[in-house]
Amino acid sequence: MLFNSLGFAIFLPIVFILYWFVTNKSLKLQNLMLVIASYFFYCCWDWRFGFLLAFSTALDFYSGLAIECSDTKARKKMWLIISVTINLGFLCFFKYYNFFIESFSEFVGNFGLHPHFSTLSIILPVGISFYTFHGLSYVFDIYNDKAKPTTNLTNYALFVSFFPLLVAGPIERATHLLPQFFTRREMTYHRMVDGSFQILWGLFKKVVIADNAAQLVDIIFHKEGGSASVFALGPILFAFQVYGDFSGYSDIALGTAKLFGIDLMTNFRYPYFSRDIAEFWRRWHISLSTWFRDYLYIPLGGNKDGLWIKIRNTMIIFTVSGFWHGSSWNYIFWGVLNGLYVVPLILRNSHRKNIEIIAAHSALPSFRDAMGVIITFALTCFGFIIFRTESMHHAFEYMGHLCNRSILSIPKLSSGQNTTMLIVLVMVSILFITEWFYRRKEYAFQDIYKSSLWKQSAIIFVLVLLIFFFGGKQADFIYFQF
Repeated sequence: MLFNSLGFAIFLPIVFILYWFVTNKSLKLQNLMLVIASYFFYCCWDWRFGFLLAFSTALDFYSGLAIECSDTKARKKMWLIISVTINLGFLCFFKYYNFFIESFSEFVGNFGLHPHFSTLSIILPVGISFYTFHGLSYVFDIYNDKAKPTTNLTNYALFVSFFPLLVAGPIERATHLLPQFFTRREMTYHRMVDGSFQILWGLFKKVVIADNAAQLVDIIFHKEGGSASVFALGPILFAFQVYGDFSGYSDIALGTAKLFGIDLMTNFRYPYFSRDIAEFWRRWHISLSTWFRDYLYIPLGGNKDGLWIKIRNTMIIFTVSGFWHGSSWNYIFWGVLNGLYVVPLILRNSHRKNIEIIAAHSALPSFRDAMGVIITFALTCFGFIIFRTESMHHAFEYMGHLCNRSILSIPKLSSGQNTTMLIVLVMVSILFITEWFYRRKEYAFQDIYKSSLWKQSAIIFVLVLLIFFFGGKQADFIYFQF
């Protein structure tokens, strides 16, 4: 059930009415109803994987209780290891089994050995990386005495399966989200308006920008020849696609949660306004970046043990982050590349230079900041070549197409593709002008409820019009595959 589908357009109002007007007298009933709705939402993808979600939920729920009740450190660690091993075991089997088998066979083949290992036709459960990390953060926090386990299975199940974030995040922490399920929520005007605008803005990003850009990206990345300028266009369009797709999903998720009186953590903070790669990663997929910081980087020693240990730990989290995205060497090399981008900033001790949003106290950026944004975007687009191509051979072949003088020529596409290109460029302009205006807010149109009714109505009218007339061909959200 896609957020941009008719099914979800029917599902959401039904759940909303049941939540606020049928079960609103009892917090327990509200939470139970949300759990049932969330499992229904998930099982619409493939009902069989509902059992895997339930098993993962039960495993971490009882592991948390066992860790808390253990009277020795060794016993606590035993239960932690059991939970982590089983969780990562399922994740590795479904997501990486064939990758490991194929990579090992290829490796030993270089030595003249040709073992016959069978790959499996494995269906990747949607959202498994996200809900696995939800559960792991819970048991890690209990083990490290940062949280107490809950004895309420319904509320814990809701923490893991809450449908807005279930299949593509943000990756929540029990310390932030779980306490909200123990407190009565109220339906307030500003929450409903803010949530509705954030959903609408997310749909605009996804349907108008991402889905239109996707049509051109698919064509360009599968071209076998043409001018270098067309190939240079590919990663730029993909940058618009993946941002519109993933930040659009996150906006819809956060907006939907607001309709139920629940706050999720912000996952994007205008990453394409970043002045260096370190700032970019503080603003892009924030829930994943902070997860690796808290549960991998800091336990490895963080930045406490000297410069080279800090660089080592940085490279480890970027490599693991790349591998988290999928079972391909491309993702691993993409992660390594981004780590290498950050290393010079660490050596110059400037990786935390740009903390505040660009032009925080002025209307326009300085020349230096503007150049930093352009360079950071160019580096990001270069990395997206590796991310988007199907193999490293394909990535190098694609890069080779960029290395000739035709890169300075005007990109030539078909007439229909030129129309789509014009739509994308105009809509991206609208996107970035809007986000520049709201860059000091957590998201575009935050606090719009304070504006006059005519302004709210005008924005709704324009966005609905753009979605209706310029929506691209429906496509899955990119991060569902991760």
